Amino acid sequence: MKILKINLLFILFSLLLCLACKHPKLTPYEAEHIIDIQTGKTTPAELVEFACSLAGKPYKYGSADPDQGFDCSGFVTYVFDHFHIIVPRTTLDFTPVHHEIPLKDARLGDLILFTGSDSTQRIAGHMGIISSLPGEQLRFMHATSGRRPGAVETDYHTPYYEARYIKTIRIFPQNDK
Repeated sequence: MKILKINLLFILFSLLLCLACKHPKLTPYEAEHIIDIQTGKTTPAELVEFACSLAGKPYKYGSADPDQGFDCSGFVTYVFDHFHIIVPRTTLDFTPVHHEIPLKDARLGDLILFTGSDSTQRIAGHMGIISSLPGEQLRFMHATSGRRPGAVETDYHTPYYEARYIKTIRIFPQNDK
C-alpha cells in the first residue's frame, strides 16, 4: 500500500510539473507542424523592442545562440523563445503557419518570408520580423549573411527583397484590431 501511495504521489507530482511548464519540449515532428502561434500576453512592441536590442549580433548558419550568432530562423526562434512563445525552428516550417495577410497590412511583430538567395525557387528560405509602424517605410529585423552580416534592420523596398517576397504572417491577434 505504501508503494502505491508513493507511485501515485510521483505521478501526481510529474503531472503538475508538466502542467506548470511554460515551454514544453516538442518532438521534431511537432516543431515542424506548428500552424497556430500562441502569443499570450506578449505585445508586438515588446517583441520588436527585444528583437531590435539584438542588432549587431553576428551571423552564424544554423544557430539560435546570441553568443555565437544567428541565422534568420534562429534569430526569430530566439526572439519568440525569450517570451516563451513556441514557433517552428526553420524558415520552411513557417510556411504553413496560419493567418497570411497582404503585405500592405503588415504591422509591428508580423513575420515576413522570402525565398532563399535564388529567387526563382519559390520556397521560403529567409525570414524576418516586421519592425516598422504603420505609415512608416516597411522595415524588418532579421539575421543576414549579406553585405552587413548579422542581426540588422532592413528596408523591405529594395529590388532584392521585393523579388524574393513570399508572404506575410500575422502572429499577434491584437494587430487585427
